[in-house]
Amino acid sequence: MKRGLLILLSVCVLTTAAYFTASKWAIRHETLTFFDASRNRPVQVDIAVRRDKEMQANAGMITLPVAVLNHGNTVKFTEYSFLANVFAARGYMAVSIQHDLDTDAPLVTKVGELYVGRLPVYERGVQNIKYAVRELKKIQPNSDYDHLTLVGHSNGGDISMFYAKEFPDDVKKVVTLDNLRVPFMTDGKFKILSFRSHDTVFKPDPGVVPDDDVCEKAGITVVNTGAQHTDMSDRGPETLKTRIQGLLDKFLDDDSKLSPVTGKPKIIEQPAQQSNAADPNKIAQYTPSVN
Repeated sequence: MKRGLLILLSVCVLTTAAYFTASKWAIRHETLTFFDASRNRPVQVDIAVRRDKEMQANAGMITLPVAVLNHGNTVKFTEYSFLANVFAARGYMAVSIQHDLDTDAPLVTKVGELYVGRLPVYERGVQNIKYAVRELKKIQPNSDYDHLTLVGHSNGGDISMFYAKEFPDDVKKVVTLDNLRVPFMTDGKFKILSFRSHDTVFKPDPGVVPDDDVCEKAGITVVNTGAQHTDMSDRGPETLKTRIQGLLDKFLDDDSKLSPVTGKPKIIEQPAQQSNAADPNKIAQYTPSVN
């Protein structure tokens, strides 16, 4: 009996160790450039995937879940590896898409217009995601492109939420990091996790983040990090990134069947006090135009 318990304990320890060591050395990153001839536009993607899971998918043994990461304004698609690696470690194929090109018009704010005039940017983001998925199906057909997990920071979070509004049946979960313009979906069709900043410059438009009662009914989890808006990428402090990684990992624990989500959301973190995550000396290094 004791021997059996020891074997079981050893297996659990090995399994846990394998999960946490499936980090940088076990994850393959590859950057690809596709070209959408219909729009005369290149679409770059960075793929992060665990090597062992990729081999199993290539052999037809498993189907990889897919997470699509969408960057913030002025931040590159390769600057969210701290998020991509969490998904990859869990067996996802994480796909980060470069939405903005140097030739694109700068992001503007037009008060009084829908999403303050950002609608064309979100529509372009949807086209980029749709095109990237079509191309990736040719490369990695053994992935689940019909139930995407959408992730995005700031403008990328708005692209994620807008995509979910347009194609709710294609979405499994949404994770945003301080999106400011597109209101959350509140019908409870899928789970939403949103990390919020405590920033005097970057604030969400009225109605974007639902009140507590609506969140409770819709199963939306809102995490008040106390961080600065511009910290929510690889540029941010390690303490903040580690905290976000841990909470995101918990959020992904219940990956199971697609089903309506109702009931009280998990309260996983209260607003943080001023810390390294909101250190003004840190912020000075970053471009404060992520929105």
